[in-house]
Amino acid sequence: MKKITLNLQRGLELPTMGLALGVLILTLWPASSVQAEEANSEKVKVVEYREVLDDPYMPVAPEDRVTSPAKRWLRGGNVSVQVNVDALGNNVVGDAANEPSLAVDPNNPSRIAIGWRQFDTIASNFRQAGYGFTTDGGASWTVPSPLEQGIFRSDPVLTFDSSGNFYYYSLQVPAGNFLCDTFKSTDQGATWGAAVSSFGGDKAWVDVDRSGGVGDGHIYSAWSQNAACCGLDVFTRSANGGASFETPVDVPERPIFGSTAVGPNGEVLVAGRVPANGAQFVLSRSTTAQDTGEPLGFTSGSQINLGGSQVLSTGPNPAGLLGQVWVVANPAPGPHFGEIYVLSSIDPGGSDPMDVHLVRSTDDGATWSAPVRINDDTVGNDAWQWFGTLSVAPNGRLDVIWNDTRADPGGFDSELYYSFSVDGGRNWSKNEPLSPAFDPHLGWPQQNKLGDYYHMISHNDAAHLAYAATFNGEQDVYYLRIQPGGLFEDGFESGDTSAWTLTFPN
Repeated sequence: MKKITLNLQRGLELPTMGLALGVLILTLWPASSVQAEEANSEKVKVVEYREVLDDPYMPVAPEDRVTSPAKRWLRGGNVSVQVNVDALGNNVVGDAANEPSLAVDPNNPSRIAIGWRQFDTIASNFRQAGYGFTTDGGASWTVPSPLEQGIFRSDPVLTFDSSGNFYYYSLQVPAGNFLCDTFKSTDQGATWGAAVSSFGGDKAWVDVDRSGGVGDGHIYSAWSQNAACCGLDVFTRSANGGASFETPVDVPERPIFGSTAVGPNGEVLVAGRVPANGAQFVLSRSTTAQDTGEPLGFTSGSQINLGGSQVLSTGPNPAGLLGQVWVVANPAPGPHFGEIYVLSSIDPGGSDPMDVHLVRSTDDGATWSAPVRINDDTVGNDAWQWFGTLSVAPNGRLDVIWNDTRADPGGFDSELYYSFSVDGGRNWSKNEPLSPAFDPHLGWPQQNKLGDYYHMISHNDAAHLAYAATFNGEQDVYYLRIQPGGLFEDGFESGDTSAWTLTFPN
């Protein structure tokens, strides 16, 4: 049987009665879409889909909400805590939350904020900028009303600076235009300031310089050219703590469906897929963005081969990404300092629909290693490893999580899995399941996807993860503190790699 990768991207917007209508089209968006491929490389046309105002706002009064206890879901010693709860800490029945992103105070990691797409009812596709915060390390969560309640917002990205200020970057579509705003919090997510216009588009990713160098505190954002404010100019900077953002500039290759990161020397990294080729990936790099006295510009590294194609809108996530492209740089002093790592869930071809692959560069992106397959299940077992997510700790440990269907052959029931590396991605720990199984096809809010991404931030002693799952029979957001320190007791920290799963070392 041929396996078809159907790329369902984002379509047109037609204003009507103050809203807009989402339209599925069977033509290519000029110079921006990726042609989907069958396993035998035959081409099929792309279906487009965009963030749209296609349902009205349908508020649900607090007195009309039905609730149930918000359980803590256990797998081994891993505890997933529901974040999107009501004022009494209960689950709200009939709502939905997905696409979570988090910020962790670097000076007090017990203070965390998570943002998400909030659907007050699955009867409507109208979403808002939901958020919650914790002061006890994620054991309990306070969830105020969404930012700008009743305003359509999507694609949240949270980040933070060295002083512990949090930033919430949010997409809106006024009159069918794609624009982003930034909200700043000086109390670690408890309250947020007014929206600051930040250019942007769909899909943006944001990071802050925490290098301690000349650009410390600068905020950087890059987004897809497919649905954006400013044509082919897809990158902006704030050099004043989010008070304003500069006129966007171009980025070589204009990577899409990827991420933005800041390296240990203040260099800015933008990685993603080349717009016209689903199997070709690229990193663009700037060493001048950190210095406002220098021209803001990027150079493009060599093309990246991740060993497969990015996949959209099929299998476990019928109307969304199966995994965005992640980039991080190693901040730890030592032999791997400055190494760049790029990771994504990709279709490797053959009988496996999806694996998690990582590549690394030791020369600022000029050359790249062969892809490393991080999931250790049997090749060809027809399992989906989707929503692969990467982060790096200050000590250089690489953490990777993903959703995995290996326990449901031929199906889509997924478990959250984890692996880590302490040698710059050459070798990886045995894969560990972190959550119970869940059906990603439950709880769709008039939109057939679990969002497009998860988000993880790594510290030396733990990784902080925000993810969406359907344990309650509906889409909810969870916080999970992953502690690989216990695994180090088995010899990982001491250098004994006898228990490691070795995956294509180079």
